[in-house]
Amino acid sequence: MNGPVTYDDADAVAVETGTEVEGRDAPLPEGGLGCHAGSEMAYAARMAGKSEILDQYAKDYPTGPHDQPQSMCPAFGSLRVGLRMKRTATILSGSACCVYGLTFVSHFYGARRSVGYVPFNSETLVTGKLFEDIREAVHDIADPEKLDAVVVTNLCVPTASGVPLRLLPEQINGVRIVGIDVPGFGIPTHAEAKDVLAGAMLNYARKEIEAGPVPMPASGKSDRPTVSLLGEMFPADPMMIGQMLAPLGLAAGPVVPCREWRELYGALDCGAVAAIHPFYTASVREFQAAGRLVIGSAPVGHDGTAGWLASIGDAFNIPTSQIAEAQNQFLPAIKAALAAKPVKGTITLSGYEGSELLVARLLIESGADIPYVGTACPKTPWSADDAAWLEARGVKVKFRASLEDDCAAMEAIKPDLAIGTTPVVQKGKEMGIPSLYFTNLISARPLMGVAGAGSLAEVVNGAMANKERMDHMREFFEGVGHKDTAGVWEGSPNLQPQFRAQNAKKLERAAKAAKAAEMI
Repeated sequence: MNGPVTYDDADAVAVETGTEVEGRDAPLPEGGLGCHAGSEMAYAARMAGKSEILDQYAKDYPTGPHDQPQSMCPAFGSLRVGLRMKRTATILSGSACCVYGLTFVSHFYGARRSVGYVPFNSETLVTGKLFEDIREAVHDIADPEKLDAVVVTNLCVPTASGVPLRLLPEQINGVRIVGIDVPGFGIPTHAEAKDVLAGAMLNYARKEIEAGPVPMPASGKSDRPTVSLLGEMFPADPMMIGQMLAPLGLAAGPVVPCREWRELYGALDCGAVAAIHPFYTASVREFQAAGRLVIGSAPVGHDGTAGWLASIGDAFNIPTSQIAEAQNQFLPAIKAALAAKPVKGTITLSGYEGSELLVARLLIESGADIPYVGTACPKTPWSADDAAWLEARGVKVKFRASLEDDCAAMEAIKPDLAIGTTPVVQKGKEMGIPSLYFTNLISARPLMGVAGAGSLAEVVNGAMANKERMDHMREFFEGVGHKDTAGVWEGSPNLQPQFRAQNAKKLERAAKAAKAAEMI
């Protein structure tokens, strides 16, 4: 599929109301959905015939210091992508406790539709009846009047047991069936699980395009070459990117993950892809299979916008003079906006959204000193320019950073502000360091172009101005206890150091036994 997409004559598109309440990007309850899957389940999955998919995940999403997620269950990422799509149903197959937690958090985020669940027990799992139950559920729900697609997701236990979603029919009465495995022992972060489903849908849509004409997207076909945008972003950012592309004679295409199935065709029908979030490895593979060029970084800040517009222009063979004209149209305004809202102070920055390097670039150009940037996502070719720009300015960039990495950097640097995940923010406030939660307070703002320049200054400067209040609160609560002795006690806490010593010896013996087993 190296040429443009061919559309059929159908133009009637059923459009549903939004599936998510606006403004509900509340902080992830990170501690509530901790994944306990480990190497035993990964071994079981391989023995059950899942080696191919696990090997692919290992290539797409290489693990870091931890072999399992440190935050949200990864299936939340793919679940969220499916629930935000119109005319798409979702069915989960997994342990009841996992499904409950995922369903709860999906509604916490404002999903306004049900999540399907296929229960199982030891007998149905072992005998294969679970797969038959899944197939029956898919047939029951596949109504072409209501749905374009059904997403079926294996969680840890069905994946470890080898439940073969690949044997489900590709479509039922015209409703597409997309089966994916999203185990906690194969996907390091929930951000990357978004790519698992987005990539699977792009793969399906690409094969449909190769088979013949496909329905036109609801928005129609642009009269200009388009740049598809890869990665979830603030709603104003695609519009700002479109404005910056216009002087080049280009238009912004759909954002992947998409909000409806036909947008996938429009996303594939592009001249190039902007990997705004650089970790969508499976999605990139599908775009490259369709013959589309993928461009890294993003139009963030002065330098980022200048470099990105040049890369886009080169990809479309646009004359240098026209690229310079577009740059001259936006760069002075961006520079002025950055100067009008300076940020002064030392900041450590970390998160798992994949946009951490972009945010760091924007804050540095605003005047901030950022010695450390940690991202839970892996290093990819599409983040190389951002990493090089930061490292050239003395920033320590840590890919696949662990919670321990982020906390150690904060403790060593003692910044004026710590931006990070919930546990980093908690640790920072315990130390009396003003702290901001990345997902809720940083990602929920525009970053691109003129709109992004200066958008972070108010919240960042406001937080750093709270240092005196943080010190007062720390002094006020001094002496109330810490960790297992936290709170107000009438007497002294009843400590049992002998139990801790006994458990420490047990753990030491277990570690030695495991090491000996590895040598054998």
